[in-house]
Amino acid sequence: MDKLFKLLRTNARLSNSELAVMLGQTEEEVAERIAKLERDGVIKGYSTLFDEEIVSKDYVRAIIELKVTPKAQVGYDEIAKTIAQYSEVESVYLVSGGYDLSVMLRCHSLKEVSDYVAQRLATIDGVVSTTTHFFLQKYKESGIMLVDEDADDRVMQ
Repeated sequence: MDKLFKLLRTNARLSNSELAVMLGQTEEEVAERIAKLERDGVIKGYSTLFDEEIVSKDYVRAIIELKVTPKAQVGYDEIAKTIAQYSEVESVYLVSGGYDLSVMLRCHSLKEVSDYVAQRLATIDGVVSTTTHFFLQKYKESGIMLVDEDADDRVMQ
């Protein structure tokens, strides 16, 4: 992976001047390169990774595995794009293995996840079956540890 990509993935808040020093380039070269990557659609956006457990415990995250029947001429794309339109959906992936699509959701309750699956996903033409998994604990995301590596809250007997 390109060094600029690694730096931005680790910390997208680095300034062009900081990136220039790290890359041995001028600020202008870095700014031009980033602008080109954005124009070309290589950089799709910037986001902040925060510990949601600290901000709000009022949410539930789930992964839903879908078996679907692909449609002629469009395959899985039409179903995936339909699913991606819902605000609860964080990401949609076409995957290999025992199912076809993987959908990551963030909702406010188990009931909201249940309603989403029953009333929205299951009613989409081409969805054959769903399997829902709930996140219980998040340890690492996007390469960043979210728990104290030294902390162990288990009681030793």
